[in-house]
Amino acid sequence: MSLIPSSLFGGRRTNVFDPFSLEIWDPFQDFPFTSIVQSAPRSEFAKETSAFANTRIDWKETPEAHVFKADLPGLKKEEVKVEIEEGKVLQISGERSKEKEEKNDKWHRIERSSGKFLRRFRLPENAKADEVKANMENGVLTVTLPKVEVKKPDVKAIDISG
Repeated sequence: MSLIPSSLFGGRRTNVFDPFSLEIWDPFQDFPFTSIVQSAPRSEFAKETSAFANTRIDWKETPEAHVFKADLPGLKKEEVKVEIEEGKVLQISGERSKEKEEKNDKWHRIERSSGKFLRRFRLPENAKADEVKANMENGVLTVTLPKVEVKKPDVKAIDISG
């Protein structure tokens, strides 16, 4: 049973109690503020915080690796940076350029986001940060971190006849 409605996160499954997530959520992003507050400019931190929420990333763990997939439509691999900080934090960042405006253009609607984005994930102890691989295909970034192999104890058969 979920205590948080799934509609709060756009219908996507999210675990807000995940100890490995460093995601910053802006609870006031779409809150209808009074006209006094609306006239005040939003801080640079608030703008960056909303950029965190706009970049969707899935993280799954397989028996062999941790796999991160990010939807980055319209971006080239040169516009995306994947970094491992101190062997403990995966950071995915980049910038989506604003569409060039022509003098005679008349915009009716602007919904596609532009600007910088940044997502960070604290890696578990079993991730091999020095063997990270990244691939970008059709606007989907896939980052794979192999897992440390867990050695199984050797089991020896003992002859009890005798």
